[in-house]
Amino acid sequence: MQAQSIDVRERMIVALDFSTLEEIKQCLAPLEDRIRYVKVGMELSYAEGPAIVHYLKERGLKVFLDLKVHDIPNTAKGAMKSLARLGADMVNVHAAGGVAMMEAAREGLEQGTAAGSPRPILIGVTMLTSTSVQTMNEQLAIPGSVEDVVVHYAKMTKQAGLDGVVASPLEVPMIKKAAGESFLTVTPGIRPLGSDKGDQTRITTPEQAFQLGSDYLVIGRAITVAKDPAATWESIVAAVEADRR
Repeated sequence: MQAQSIDVRERMIVALDFSTLEEIKQCLAPLEDRIRYVKVGMELSYAEGPAIVHYLKERGLKVFLDLKVHDIPNTAKGAMKSLARLGADMVNVHAAGGVAMMEAAREGLEQGTAAGSPRPILIGVTMLTSTSVQTMNEQLAIPGSVEDVVVHYAKMTKQAGLDGVVASPLEVPMIKKAAGESFLTVTPGIRPLGSDKGDQTRITTPEQAFQLGSDYLVIGRAITVAKDPAATWESIVAAVEADRR
């Protein structure tokens, strides 16, 4: 499956997996004029608070605030109402929270978004890319294949009115088939050729992810801890653009 013609720099999200503003400044120094979208996860958000989103937005970057909200519907709704005020461009919940929770989260996000401003993209996390079928079956007590569960969660997410899901690139074709081509897929587990797969188990290269139909790619340590982050970024962009010609 070949993705539509897009600006790949707008669709590759750099994960800022750090815990201090100083580390972020050092990371962004060689990248800030090249990248356009970043991800702020729990570690950084809990360490620096809401100010980190404002800092990144002031530098012209789009922000995916990756906090994976998962709670009772009323709490999820309140959380999303608060997050909407921060100005992030994308936020998420755990699809495992169920349809009612996801619907409440969407309602909270809509209520918290300032009049005249676009609502942040809201996506549901299906199954973490670090989760193997053995872990899912034996530790989480969820039977079946990872793929079947991911598709089921994607259908629930669409039913709840969300914009898309987080999943492995390997699962994108079946998600698009089940939920439609316009249903967004945000895919971590991206590793350029020759990089360490770390704690991920369901991974692809950036080129493969776009071939499979991913809408957004999340790439972290392969870029941020590289000896030359700017050169690594540009090599990834060049490889993807060459593959898409």
